[in-house]
Amino acid sequence: MEWLLWFTKFENTKPLALLIFFTVFCGILLYLYGSRSRGQRLEEYKNIPLQDEDKKEAQS
Repeated sequence: MEWLLWFTKFENTKPLALLIFFTVFCGILLYLYGSRSRGQRLEEYKNIPLQDEDKKEAQS
């Protein structure tokens, strides 16, 4: 139980939190850009809001 007290000190938890967040950030980047097909699909999705506006203007 002594090791749980290690987490109560901010000088210990700040670097640990930074390491966790950095690892998650790198994982997200690898997930997004790791697959070429996923990257192409995401590139197509970036224009969805603009396409919606074009359809509304065409109906008016």
